[in-house]
Amino acid sequence: MNIGPYSLRNNVFVAPMAGVTDRPFRQLCKQLGAGYAVSEMAASDPRLWHSEKTSRRINHDGEMEPKAVQIAGADPVMLADCAKYNVERGAQIIDINMGCPVKKVCNSWCGSALLQDEELVARILDAVVSAVDVPVTLKFRTGWNRANKNALKIAARAEAAGIAMLTLHGRTRADGYSGEAEYETIAAVKAAVSIPVVANGDITTPDKAREVLRITGADAVMVGRAAQGRPWIFREIDHFLRTGQYLPAPLVSEVVQLMDEHLQAHYAFYGEYLGVRTARKHIGWYVRELPGGEQFRRGMNRIEDCHQQLQAVRQFFADQAAYGERLQYGLAQTCDAQAGLEQVALAA
Repeated sequence: MNIGPYSLRNNVFVAPMAGVTDRPFRQLCKQLGAGYAVSEMAASDPRLWHSEKTSRRINHDGEMEPKAVQIAGADPVMLADCAKYNVERGAQIIDINMGCPVKKVCNSWCGSALLQDEELVARILDAVVSAVDVPVTLKFRTGWNRANKNALKIAARAEAAGIAMLTLHGRTRADGYSGEAEYETIAAVKAAVSIPVVANGDITTPDKAREVLRITGADAVMVGRAAQGRPWIFREIDHFLRTGQYLPAPLVSEVVQLMDEHLQAHYAFYGEYLGVRTARKHIGWYVRELPGGEQFRRGMNRIEDCHQQLQAVRQFFADQAAYGERLQYGLAQTCDAQAGLEQVALAA
């Protein structure tokens, strides 16, 4: 799998997710087998380039190459200037966001709202590709709504503009993240263009990844929400695609170490005040479906000190060893049901 001159180690990618795929998380996903990762979307408005939020989003210091920055906006000139600004600061690939369905983004005619104006899309693609000498990729959806699917037209225009790779989420903007992704449109786009196509949407397991690649003929898969709290999903999918065999759940001892590395990198990146607060969602995702996870998450959300938070997480995962040497997903429901029966018995 290649993007321009960059040869990737596999075809299992991390989806850019606002508030999730910051540098520490991207680096962890790459460490655990992801072949490629893109930053959270950065605003094209130059007034925001030096804000703390945007500066963090485009920070790739020490990250495994290639370093890809996703940009969002609606003005071709601003997007072109934003692309140049990021390339000057080390971006090796520029990704254009035309897939975000969030109302705040679409109300500014950014993200997937752009799919309503194919001429504007064309001007944006031409402007950004012409502005930089690095590969430019496009992430988009199948259309604005199900009555107005135009992914084939957008894909053809993107290829003509010199876009190096397409990532297509199998939903329209109107769908948001509801329902199930459809892959027929991704298959049609792949059949219609000669550039690499990445399938995105509802890829949650190794089996699903293989099935989506088979259905669509896509060159790669991009994993989003399924990676939240399970960054080892990338090595699981990659291993399954290569061998047809499943990897076991990670060892508890390994997860203790990974959590330690992730949280310490997270605190260093955000600082004490923001670090402890923004880490909560990651911790919540890590502990879901594990025995005692929900109770731990509620208690952890009241901790406001990084050291105490880290110690609590270390202890929680160390305690998981009581259920086996590997993480026991699914036991949470069994334990909760047993606790409910015990409470009923006591009440009786």
